[in-house]
Amino acid sequence: MWLIAEYEPTTLYSLKPASATSSGGKTLLAPTPFALKMALLDVVFRSAGAMQAEARWPLIRDLTVAVQLPHHAVVTQLFTRILKPSRSAKGLLDRSIGYREYVHFSGPWALAFSPGSEELPPWFYETATCLHYLGKRGDFVQLTQMPQVQAELPGGFVQLNPPEGQAVFDIRGTLQLLDDCGPRMTFAHADIYSGTAVGLGRERILRPVVLPYRVTRTSKSYTLYEHLNSES
Repeated sequence: MWLIAEYEPTTLYSLKPASATSSGGKTLLAPTPFALKMALLDVVFRSAGAMQAEARWPLIRDLTVAVQLPHHAVVTQLFTRILKPSRSAKGLLDRSIGYREYVHFSGPWALAFSPGSEELPPWFYETATCLHYLGKRGDFVQLTQMPQVQAELPGGFVQLNPPEGQAVFDIRGTLQLLDDCGPRMTFAHADIYSGTAVGLGRERILRPVVLPYRVTRTSKSYTLYEHLNSES
């Protein structure tokens, strides 16, 4: 059972890998399962409160997630001025330079969510319609097609966290290391106000996934990716 919805990015998209530092790091070309699940949990927090968020967290944590990417993605590469905590004076900020990447997609994403053999409850349908941002703060998306339930995942989708790993992929694609919620991740780990630390490799795990994008043009300021299914 899959719930499929379509979202249009309304701003440039950026989501650094889990291993990136504040000064640099390339952007990922797709939202990670971890980012999607945190966005869903945020919607539940805002619409239904903390008690419902805790009750619904196990289903959100264990979701299988898939994405259908647009035909093209352009990654801009730039350096920008940033402020970072001073190493010499506590409480002050120093000026520095940071490397940043932002993605412009040629069209919408289609996102798909599956709870496995279970049926999705009605509240999840409403939650999916209220997703407004993914990735970094300010990376807004707009729902363009109402969610629909389908028994099977349609062609063209890539599962970002398949239970048995990615068994089939095109070797011409682009390898990405995407983070996900591990089975040991409790609601306290997901709640940023609880103070419970999230350990990389324990509660937050990494999954290698090959996305169906290949580089077709590149320069010092941008890289153009083309979907493998777009090739003539």
